[in-house]
Amino acid sequence: MPEEHSNTIMAVDELQAIIQRCQILEEADFKGEDFNLFQVAGQKCLEDGYAAQLLEVIQNEKNKVIIKNMGWNLISPLVRCIFMYKQEDDKREHCLRILDQLAQLCNPKELFLGLLEQIEQTSGEQVCQTVMLLLQPLQTVLLKLQNKKAYSVGLSLAMIMNQLTPLPVPYTKQQIQEDKLGLCQCCNAVVDFAKPFVNEVVKNMEKSSEYNDMELKEELIKFCMKSLKYPLLTAQLEQLEGIEEHPFRHFATEIIDILWNIGELIPLMFVHHKGKSPHWEDQEFADMERKNSADSLACLSYLIFVQHFGGKCFPVVFSPSYLLLCNMTNIEVLLKRTEESVLSKGLDLFESCLLRMEDNSLLHHYLEFRDFINVPQNLVKIMTLCPMEHMRKKSLNILQLFIDKFDTEGKYTLFRCLLKTSNHAGVEGYIIKNIKDQIHLASTKECDNIWFTGHHLISLLDLVLSLPEGAETDLLQNSDRIMASLNLLRYLVIKDCESDNQTGVWSTLGKIEQNFLKPLRIGLNMSKAHYEAEIKNKKENRKEAQSSNTVCSLTVSGEKMLPMTTGMQLQVLHSALFTFDLIESVLARVEELIEVKTKAVMDENS
Repeated sequence: MPEEHSNTIMAVDELQAIIQRCQILEEADFKGEDFNLFQVAGQKCLEDGYAAQLLEVIQNEKNKVIIKNMGWNLISPLVRCIFMYKQEDDKREHCLRILDQLAQLCNPKELFLGLLEQIEQTSGEQVCQTVMLLLQPLQTVLLKLQNKKAYSVGLSLAMIMNQLTPLPVPYTKQQIQEDKLGLCQCCNAVVDFAKPFVNEVVKNMEKSSEYNDMELKEELIKFCMKSLKYPLLTAQLEQLEGIEEHPFRHFATEIIDILWNIGELIPLMFVHHKGKSPHWEDQEFADMERKNSADSLACLSYLIFVQHFGGKCFPVVFSPSYLLLCNMTNIEVLLKRTEESVLSKGLDLFESCLLRMEDNSLLHHYLEFRDFINVPQNLVKIMTLCPMEHMRKKSLNILQLFIDKFDTEGKYTLFRCLLKTSNHAGVEGYIIKNIKDQIHLASTKECDNIWFTGHHLISLLDLVLSLPEGAETDLLQNSDRIMASLNLLRYLVIKDCESDNQTGVWSTLGKIEQNFLKPLRIGLNMSKAHYEAEIKNKKENRKEAQSSNTVCSLTVSGEKMLPMTTGMQLQVLHSALFTFDLIESVLARVEELIEVKTKAVMDENS
């Protein structure tokens, strides 16, 4: 007889021997040794390919008590064997039937722990496969549990989500279609797993308007919150051509449905505005919970207001300004992140809230809320620091949209704030152009606009028409701001006659000349002289540099440039001189206009 066949018969015989021995024992008399022998023999049958014989033993009515107490020990070897066999293999089918039988026959508490342990021990590429394999038996067992059911459901969902979280979320169309690790499929399988428990909560709520058993409901809320943070926060949720049912869009719909069905969708949408948060003794844990919760709620807002999931559930009684107020915390959370998938959600959510509003309809009082100051500052950071050009452009467009929505006093306050905090000449230049537009509007409107004329405007011009460090200011680095300021001053001098002095600019001309025009002229002369000397020096040394093929570095605007040849350095220096010439030409025009207008008034008075 071949040795392999002999070993198999031994394994089956050993299993039968243990079964026969335990059949005559009372349940209470089973010993630890019996459990071990059963596990070893059962495992050997599985590993040697005799799952069919093991299935017969398990299905035998006489062995019901033995399987109830000992069967859960077979979960680990059973899972290993299922993954070992190919999809169409009969042995795999036998193993799957054994798993189903164990779910029906085993002690629910013991099997629950066995299944959970198996999920906890899996890692890497097998996580999704293992979870999907064990969801059905786990659900069967949980539905049988009488004690600590809510706790066990919560533990199961938490364990599953913790195992899935380290996996990368498919983002591109190709990645979603391939679903290499099975995450898309697994997430939707987990939602199906949770549905009977959702239905249980819903039924209990229908029976009594004062539903008191909150434990299961709270565990489902925790699951939804975790799902919103992962995978939905970083997932691609736009409709993709060629994908009939987008797996993450389907998953998002299911999560929204759960929250709606258990009556928590609307309360969660406004939880930030209510300022409610649970109290935790451990401050570090509290901070972590707050951050996780903030990410989840921000994602929920994105799903509701941008992707319009659960749109039918959402009441239409709220004003656009109130919805913006409620969403500003969520917008800030998303805009603080650096991942494109999350950052884009923040920009889309902000844009969506603003587009609901009429221009000039947002009252200045809203700027008293911290988020209304923080969010535009976050936009400025994206505009100036984000490496992705399309994100920078979109941030700029949304900042303009935000400005447009405020009333006149709101625009004025926002301009002051951004001028003081942006620390970026390009952004400051952009704000100054907006100020010019508002002054023009104020001069053409019939109604009084006190914020962009008179003493309010003079106060704003004190910020605009100044150099941060006087004549020592780096004119190259601040060229965008300086050009915008000069253009604004030129506009004011042309538009407003000294005799009318509608804007108040003529009253403060002396101050403007002292704080802005004079130091700017001195700074220009110093900067031009310095750069012209540098050019002369480079040209004199050019022959020597070319003969030795020297590559040098150059410092411009306080920043060290990449190593350059002398020719490249000269190009940069000439470009700087061109900028100074441009500033000087506008400065000369402004000074000329002031002189002409002042002389004209003096002539009239003489």
